[in-house]
Amino acid sequence: MGSDLPAIDFAEGERANGVIASFPLSGKPLASPKNGLHVLVLTPFYPTSTDDAKGCFVAEPMAALSRLGVDNTVIAVQPFYRSRASLNPLTFPAQHTRFISFPSGLGLPTAGAFLFANLLSTVRRLHRLNPVHLIHAHAALPCGHAAALLSREFGVPFVVTVHGLDAYSTKQVSGLSGNWCRRVSKFVYRSAKRVICVSDKVRDQVLQGGLDRVNTEVVYNGVDPEMFHPPYDSAEKQTILCVGDLIPSKGNELLLRACAAVNSRFPEVSCEFIGDGPERSHLTKTAAQLHLGGKTRFLGRCSRRQVADAMRRCTLFALPSGYEGLGCVYLEAMATGKAAIGCRGQGIEEVIEHGANGWLIDPGSLPGLTEGLFELLGSSQMRYALGEAARSTILRDFTLTHQAERLVRIYRECVE
Repeated sequence: MGSDLPAIDFAEGERANGVIASFPLSGKPLASPKNGLHVLVLTPFYPTSTDDAKGCFVAEPMAALSRLGVDNTVIAVQPFYRSRASLNPLTFPAQHTRFISFPSGLGLPTAGAFLFANLLSTVRRLHRLNPVHLIHAHAALPCGHAAALLSREFGVPFVVTVHGLDAYSTKQVSGLSGNWCRRVSKFVYRSAKRVICVSDKVRDQVLQGGLDRVNTEVVYNGVDPEMFHPPYDSAEKQTILCVGDLIPSKGNELLLRACAAVNSRFPEVSCEFIGDGPERSHLTKTAAQLHLGGKTRFLGRCSRRQVADAMRRCTLFALPSGYEGLGCVYLEAMATGKAAIGCRGQGIEEVIEHGANGWLIDPGSLPGLTEGLFELLGSSQMRYALGEAARSTILRDFTLTHQAERLVRIYRECVE
């Protein structure tokens, strides 16, 4: 119901957004799950032609999953009332579909049911031609709800990944609609074969919903250590880099105030912000008030390659976010061999060990952040040591291959 795209013709292939999707063409079933897995991926997060960072944490592990014998059919979903966005032609192929949904908070608790109705005939045909062994949904609403209904319809197990701290969407949606979101999310988590969380911090949020008999597991996001590699020389721009949406929870204003505090001792250091959001105008004015206008650059949204280049050029990375399930940008900065500053009590605390492979401060602490900047800007030896340890941490446990291997193990456990 409510798709403005033609039905997917799996027998002949589908060209969507200029990309030939990797849907099976032969109509022959795959090998048994012992030899190969066909996974249907439902996600509201996926790189677009104008923003290749959106959903990169879903798209980038796909190549590693393919190497491990997983055949992924990806459907990126979008409610009809949002501006049409074509998928990025350089990322793992996917089908893009729009579905009927009510805007505002009222729409979220019902969106999964509308998405299920939209996908039903498409998945029925796909499953007949090339049996789906498992459905992997990203976020409980709407994709997890649609996956639960598809699972019941076709007798196929599903897993759901929770990417953020708002596990029940009650921060995003309040009142009666928020309570409805909570009830539907509980149904999804109870029905899933596995609830995959990107950190223990996120898993705690899932379990605090009062659920029992829910099988949770942590799978940290990975990073491509070849894209995010250290600089080839030791030359670095005297810059503190911050990457993330310009919203209050990210701590951008706190970083500006800390930069102003260290400016007298390190007048050559500037600050760069990659990202966009409703706080941009306020932050620009704040930078001017703090006499940092000439030393602060707001670069807007940048491509993945541009972000990697900026990380290699910077002196250190800082994102003092107080509401972070994990934060892929910390891992990316660490992979480039940079000292990264994050906050205690967030998912990244499970990766960064203070003073060993990075730096941690208390959320919202201007003195803590200022002290950290003084320490790291004042000692290149400390920065380089932390950066080397950070890169080693990524190579040991947090690459895309590590992420894919953990997902494949969970997939096989769920279909056995």
